[in-house]
Amino acid sequence: RADLPALASVLQYEADELLPLGETLQLLRFAELEDGDIRLTEQGRNFVHADTEERKQIFAAAALANVKLVAAIRQVIDERWNHRASAVRFRDELEDHMSPERAEETLRTAISWGRYAEIYSYDEEAQQFSLEDIEEE
Repeated sequence: RADLPALASVLQYEADELLPLGETLQLLRFAELEDGDIRLTEQGRNFVHADTEERKQIFAAAALANVKLVAAIRQVIDERWNHRASAVRFRDELEDHMSPERAEETLRTAISWGRYAEIYSYDEEAQQFSLEDIEEE
């Protein structure tokens, strides 16, 4: 358990800069935020102590279980005969609920997280998700 403002000071952040990181950890179920404190969950501690490959596996499981967009992208790719899906599809759906700028930022995060955890690949030029690069590993 750590006091968020004290942790921010040690890390030379403003407390309001650290809060989004804490919220992300909470979204992934790696930490809990309560009364200005942050506490790692068992899953968060496992992530911290894991090697690189184990971290990817833990992160993948957390993202698929707790981040609807990441899970939806993977589900669509899995269901398609060619295991590909256009980013436009997901961007358009996001724009039904948020500004185009926020939708793009959200999609970029899902792309980064999916790539890191090897949940899916993303071709920037074609703007397509696939299983292409991750199936070869």
